[in-house]
Amino acid sequence: MTKIRKVKRRKKFRTNVNRKRLRNKLRKLPTITCSEIKQSWEVTKSTRTNLKQMGLTYDPNETLKIPKTKTETIEKVTQWKVDDAAKNSQNKEEDIEMEPAKIHVAQELETQAKAPRRRMLRLPNNHVHFLTYLMDKYGEDYKAMARDKKNYNQLTWKQIRAKIKMFKGIPEQYNEYLQSKNMQQ
Repeated sequence: MTKIRKVKRRKKFRTNVNRKRLRNKLRKLPTITCSEIKQSWEVTKSTRTNLKQMGLTYDPNETLKIPKTKTETIEKVTQWKVDDAAKNSQNKEEDIEMEPAKIHVAQELETQAKAPRRRMLRLPNNHVHFLTYLMDKYGEDYKAMARDKKNYNQLTWKQIRAKIKMFKGIPEQYNEYLQSKNMQQ
């Protein structure tokens, strides 16, 4: 019988590893880019407790569990038994969740997430040149555009139409094209 590779492999002492640097690297705090979290971060506390105090979660899989059918059915059966026992004794204790101390951090992050964003979509210059060339030459005839000699990528007329529609949806680039077209006339 062959042995498992992990068991067979020898553990070697790595002389080239600086253990002090490795320990400090593990102990080092995470780099926090979010200013709200950075301001209310306490160095003396762990990452998990810091996030819990801010009303955030460390592991979303713990917070938002995906229900499994097997565990659901087991819980239902056990709950029926518990409900029968609860009818006999009316002493019921409820868990009271503590409100996080720094709830303002979670609220600020939520307001930032809900704030409207400005679209930063821009097409590459070579796409813009290609599309403007096609629009200048053919106007709105997309099937003729698909047969053009400069259509190296062999785009279909529907693909070209979608790209032109996207180009027209970017006001800063499309307005620039319209101004240059008006200047030529």
